[in-house]
Amino acid sequence: QVQLVESGGGLVQAGGSLRLSCAASGRTFSGNAMGWFRQAPGKEREFVAAINWSGGTIYYADSVNGRFTISRDNAKNTVYLQMNSLKPEDTAVYYCAADTRSGWGASRTQAMYDYWGQGTQVTVSS
Repeated sequence: QVQLVESGGGLVQAGGSLRLSCAASGRTFSGNAMGWFRQAPGKEREFVAAINWSGGTIYYADSVNGRFTISRDNAKNTVYLQMNSLKPEDTAVYYCAADTRSGWGASRTQAMYDYWGQGTQVTVSS
């Protein structure tokens, strides 16, 4: 069974940092793009960051560009999201996802992602 399991969420003060991890099991995603999305209370899930299989193509949402960094370790079948300078508006459930449709590239589009984790809560207090 394919699973994506996020970890590293929690409560942090504004200006602080967190590092999210997403470990995949059941199959390797070393040849696929991976992404992070988030859903705040009362809002739709939105794109945060994506990385292609090699790390050579990376996309960020404008709202996190310069503060968040996505990376991956294909040997560990794991993708990371380093979040710095956190703001209260970053509060959300963060999901990782695997994109098996974009080939060598990566996508900002949720419909391209066909494997999803259960999410990890990130709460940023002011």
